[in-house]
Amino acid sequence: MTRDITMGKKDSASRIRWFTFAAPSRFYSLTGALIPWLWGAAIVLTLWGLYVGFFIAPTDAQQGESYRIIFIHVPAAWMSMVIYLAMAFWAAAGWAFNARMGAMLAHALAPTGALFTFIALWTGAFWGKPAWGTWWVWDARLTSELILLFLYIGYIALTEAIDDVRRSDKAGALLAIVGAVNIPIIYFSVKWWNTLHQGATISATAAPKMASTMLTAMLLMTFAFWAYAFAVVFMRARAIVLERESHADWVRQLTAGKEQYS
Repeated sequence: MTRDITMGKKDSASRIRWFTFAAPSRFYSLTGALIPWLWGAAIVLTLWGLYVGFFIAPTDAQQGESYRIIFIHVPAAWMSMVIYLAMAFWAAAGWAFNARMGAMLAHALAPTGALFTFIALWTGAFWGKPAWGTWWVWDARLTSELILLFLYIGYIALTEAIDDVRRSDKAGALLAIVGAVNIPIIYFSVKWWNTLHQGATISATAAPKMASTMLTAMLLMTFAFWAYAFAVVFMRARAIVLERESHADWVRQLTAGKEQYS
């Protein structure tokens, strides 16, 4: 009996610690320390990845030099889908558990996800011109990726149009959750339909279909985009935290301290 009570107290204490780290004040403090390192990693990895991809990786036998856009296009497309799933997850968590930080993270993720989606579409068109002879076709993957951009824009517009924060969070969460259905459509579109878009270059169940230097450049750019995404999202989320938690004592003390040193 005593042991069960002790174990229950330990479990409760563990849950309290986890929820403590989800508090806006702790999030603000922790991310403030991480952001400079994330920016440094993003810059170094981007320069390294671009150098390997554009100067070291060999020329493609079929597409020539134009294929090198893949080192930006593919990681951007990956990020556009992953960030949407993260946005939908945090929006749903904020809605289901009334988690303030979850809703704020969803708001912070949306513009970055929209940016990566735009980059994926733009670089895809830039790559499609020499490969297909046209900037755009109503290909299944291209069309579903364009729908993803509209979902991001719709989420941002919807949440910004509603003044009440809670209603805004709930409406945005509903749109984000419903829109998540589009992610598997994007991913499996090349398998479900006969499309111009090539299949997966990198697969978890098969060997890479590219030279090792190409794969290295691809992974470096992917990690660079991850670091950039974390840095920008954390910065935006911190701004949202200060705006929404302006009534909290810790925010007042923080702003008072900044005014004192300015």
